[in-house]
Amino acid sequence: MEEKTSRRTASIPQFTNSPTMVIMVGLPARGKTYISTKLTRYLNWIGTPTKVFNLGQYRREAVSYKNYEFFLPDNMEALLIRKQCALAALKDVHDYLSHEEGHVAVFDATNTTRERRSLILQFAKEHGYKVFFIESICNDPGIIAENIRQVKLGSPDYIDCDREKVLEDFLKRIECYEVNYQPLDDELDSHLSYIKIFDVGTRYMVNRVQDHIQSRTVYYLMNIHVTPRSIYLCRHGESELNLRGRIGGDSGLSARGKQGVCEEMTYEEIQEHYPEEFALRDQDKYRYRYPKGESYEDLVQRLEPVIMELERQENVLVICHQAVMRCLLAYFLDKSSDELPYLKCPLHTVLKLTPVAYGCKVESIYLNVEAVNTHREKPENVDITREPEEALDTVPAHY
Repeated sequence: MEEKTSRRTASIPQFTNSPTMVIMVGLPARGKTYISTKLTRYLNWIGTPTKVFNLGQYRREAVSYKNYEFFLPDNMEALLIRKQCALAALKDVHDYLSHEEGHVAVFDATNTTRERRSLILQFAKEHGYKVFFIESICNDPGIIAENIRQVKLGSPDYIDCDREKVLEDFLKRIECYEVNYQPLDDELDSHLSYIKIFDVGTRYMVNRVQDHIQSRTVYYLMNIHVTPRSIYLCRHGESELNLRGRIGGDSGLSARGKQGVCEEMTYEEIQEHYPEEFALRDQDKYRYRYPKGESYEDLVQRLEPVIMELERQENVLVICHQAVMRCLLAYFLDKSSDELPYLKCPLHTVLKLTPVAYGCKVESIYLNVEAVNTHREKPENVDITREPEEALDTVPAHY
């Protein structure tokens, strides 16, 4: 009877426009922060304002880490500090979702006990937030050891520490959590929305997916992998239109096959014939659509299946146009919608992207073949009443 009562108390209202809390669950070194960071990057890229709240950062601000004894289940002083940190993080979650126009908050912590998860569920109920749990379960010693090697050796908790001592301390830290670990239960938690990820994606269990955000989250998580690889991005070879400073274009199409009004025009011609459109584009390049054209925002939505395919692949080369390359680059480098349209993607240059623990390493490889510069920075004056010279101030040289 007590269990049924607690379920009714912790039930979460599933309002269509309610913000969502994504709650990570799992022992240390199970990839929770990796998943949190990657999911947040994806949701922001598709236009869903999302932020990670990493409880480890709150704990490090509250107290200096000495050793695994801080996480002993009978360390009452530390338990109080840890709970205070959780409450501070939840307060920030509330500020973000209720006052800062955030849509999704990812609560990145172990959350390994039913008591802690009940606290979060009650908090979500009080504020009308939807809740989706992501539990990462891994019992493969090799995967755990590799995760510790890649991520924990560089953790702020272990600055200037001996490698072997770090490994020893962290394994004891995991043991502290194992004592009270209560995984999501198929029966007791059947009313909750969640996905369980087993051994870095070898198997999944999904329960009660409630809405669009949760569905997109599940779809994304079931496509990512941790196999070491590189993605190579490169624009097409320099074209005649590039030389003449003409934007877009598809050589070989008839007049009826060309859709955009500004297709194959130079910036100078656009300013001459459509000065207002040119200014409006400079004001919001990410969302602006040329007449009968598409915006960067449109292109991001169209490229989502490509991102999913790239996440499934291992080493892969993508040859594309500048706008497409900018969208893909923004995803991998976690760039905002304001930054995306101005990312530099020079011709005859390959960008090698190598995913690392919580981000992506970039190497620029010049192919040693000269090419015209097609990059136009945002001009200082974006007002519709500006002079033509001001509008064309940042247009790159062309023939």
